[in-house]
Amino acid sequence: MTDAAHITPETRTAPPPAVTIVLPCGNDAETILDTLESLSLQTFTDWEAICVDDGATDGTPVLIATAAQHDPRIRLLRNPGQGLAMARNSAGLDHARGGLVAFCAPGDLWQADKLARLVQILADPAIDAAYGRVGLFAHTPADTRGHSPVAGGDLTIDRLLGDNPVCSLSNLTLRREVLARSYGFDTTIPGGGDLEWMVRLVGGGARVVGDAALHGWCRACADDLAATPDNSNENRRRAIETAACFGVTPSLRSRARHRRHLAHRAHRLGLGRAVTLHHAVIGMLCSPVGFLGPLRPPAPGAIPARRPRPGRAGSSACLSS
Repeated sequence: MTDAAHITPETRTAPPPAVTIVLPCGNDAETILDTLESLSLQTFTDWEAICVDDGATDGTPVLIATAAQHDPRIRLLRNPGQGLAMARNSAGLDHARGGLVAFCAPGDLWQADKLARLVQILADPAIDAAYGRVGLFAHTPADTRGHSPVAGGDLTIDRLLGDNPVCSLSNLTLRREVLARSYGFDTTIPGGGDLEWMVRLVGGGARVVGDAALHGWCRACADDLAATPDNSNENRRRAIETAACFGVTPSLRSRARHRRHLAHRAHRLGLGRAVTLHHAVIGMLCSPVGFLGPLRPPAPGAIPARRPRPGRAGSSACLSS
């Protein structure tokens, strides 16, 4: 249900913005203001941010409502307990007014020129969606321990099923009509169904390109359901089923890249040498070339300046799948 206090008649009749930012939220009071601040610092200013409250109980909606009072580009929608996929569908398919839709996540931080770069890239009518490079961090961008890769050429289903260079949906922007043609996210898949939707997007003919520039930082969230192994496995299983509908099965190189991703994740999460070695051995057996390279190089980019907020606790470290 829409929060009428923040979707005003003036909002409905105002000229549509160029970009709609879709930002689903749960109990994210510790990090949501950091994300909204990074949006406010964008050099490209013609945007709206639809923050979808999925039943938060920690004051997140109040923080968003307060921010909306200071910046009318921020809008609040209510989506209590409907889940991440439904939140994205509601905002992106039903309420977005921008010609472009950029996904975001609470706690993630964007480079100030991110939207400007994406708007320029998507000015080419032959491109349907675009992504960049992102850093993965736990508490602040200063503790970033790795950056996502960027695929050479257009994104393929096989690459998505490997190391998925998009990395996080917070790193993807696409045309609103392309999102509509994809029919949105499957609400039956736990954790939002990001990978299955991207396979469907690319399989349906969308041209997705990468930008080698650093676009921002994705925060690891301890209570991110999409990061749990069960949800990750189900998302991948459904993605592989969808890929098969387009005549694609994961190549040996793709499987090796996926195992490399799992080995890195096991190492970062401290799951033990046995788990890390298990994935590494399987990856090497699938394809030594796929497993060993190309590695993810460090990405340049300034760490965003943060205005300190006394009493704000840091989030727990846990990297998403």
